[in-house]
Formats: sequence, C-alpha cells, structure tokens
Amino acid sequence: MSGGELDGKTALVTGASRGIGLAIARDLVAHGARVCITARSAGPLEEAAAGFPAGSVIAVAGKSDDAVHRAAALDTVAQAFGGLDILVNNAGINPVFGPLVDLDLAAARKVFEVNVLGTLAWVQDTVHHPGLSFRERRGVVVNLSSVTADTPSPGIGLYGISKAAVSHLTRSLAVELGPEIRVNAVSPAVVKTQFSKALYEGREDEVASGYPLGRLGTPEDIASAVTYLASAESAWTTGQILTLDGGLMVAGGTA
Repeated sequence: MSGGELDGKTALVTGASRGIGLAIARDLVAHGARVCITARSAGPLEEAAAGFPAGSVIAVAGKSDDAVHRAAALDTVAQAFGGLDILVNNAGINPVFGPLVDLDLAAARKVFEVNVLGTLAWVQDTVHHPGLSFRERRGVVVNLSSVTADTPSPGIGLYGISKAAVSHLTRSLAVELGPEIRVNAVSPAVVKTQFSKALYEGREDEVASGYPLGRLGTPEDIASAVTYLASAESAWTTGQILTLDGGLMVAGGTA
C-alpha cells in the first residue's frame, strides 16, 4: 500500500497514546485518514496528538470501559468528522500475573470488563450512534486479539482467555453485521512496547531466538496490518483473525 488508500475516511483508535495504538493511528493518517485517538490519561494523549499533522487528529481522554467516555468520544467524532468509517479496538489491560488458581477474581472481572465487554460496547455504541452512519458508510471494525488466545502462556493465562473471547467476538460480529460492516482482528505475539516489557526485558535476544524471523514485533508491524484490514484492499475479508507473530506459532512457541 503506497498511501492515500484511506483518503476521506475517518477512524477512531482506542488506547492510542503510545505503543501499538499510537502506531496504528499514525499509519492510518499516513494513508489519508483523519483519526480520533482515545486513552485513559489526558496528558500523554495530548502529547501524542501533538505529533500529528495539523487537522489530522483529535483526542478524547477517558476509560475505554466507561459508557460516558464512549458517548463523548463518538459525539466528538460525529461533530468533527461527520461520520465514522473505521473503529480500532486496541485498548486492553493485563494487571495480573501468575497461575489461574491463585488469581484475584476482582482483577479478573476488570480484565474482562475492559478487554471483552469494552470491545463489544464500542461496537454497539458505534453502530447505534445516529450521527456516525457507520452501517451506511460500510464501516470496518478491527479488534486486537493475541496469540495467547490460541496457546496458553505461563503467567498470563487470563489475558489469553480474554483475548480468546475477543477472537470469537470478532467472528460472531462479522456474521451478525455483514454485509454492510466488516469485522476482523489482528493477533500479535510479543511486540516491543511498554505493555509487554515484562515478557522480554533483559532477555530480548533469548526470547527472539524462538521466532523464525529472529526478532520481536514492533508497533509498526501491527499498524500496517490494521491499515490493510481497514482499507478496500481487504474488501472480501471478514471474520478473520490475522496472526502476526514472526512465525512463532508454526515453530511451536508461546508468547
């Protein structure tokens, strides 16, 4: 893709003040879209927004699992852009580490509130918002899953379970919302971000040696795949979970 494929399109990317979400927003803008970025903290979000070309990005801070925030963000998009074409559900959390049998259930509920129900809620609110015309504009949803949805990973089992739910949610929504709306997901292995630092910090070469391509992922690796799924280049693609793992899974590895 050379750029300009998303001219005239508008997008909303959650969890976009840094890491994968920010890279996705940058790539969408580079290909012609105007983007609303959201994240919990106003300071980092505004700092991220300042790095974009003038007029290409708006920012709305708030928690992804908060209905009031979602409504405010979507209202802002409707007012600023006149509609929405692309929804990228990137926001996710993983505040717990350890065996499932010792897991704090309150923390587990929070993971599902953000990673699964938050993803569904963004889709519901976007589809039903009267000012976005998401269905009429033949909107596209791209969700963030994980290879941990397919293969258990030590210490982050609940995160993987929540992402397995996101993958199945993606397939189910694709069936329900077609033909007007396409719904797909990307499923990364370890990507070099602050979010996943604990999985590779201090031993990156050792972790990367298990990947046939010999390196960990970068946010840009994920962003380019999301842009493809958001564009007309993937017009006959829905209900798919695109694995982005440097070959880790076919080599029998785990994240």
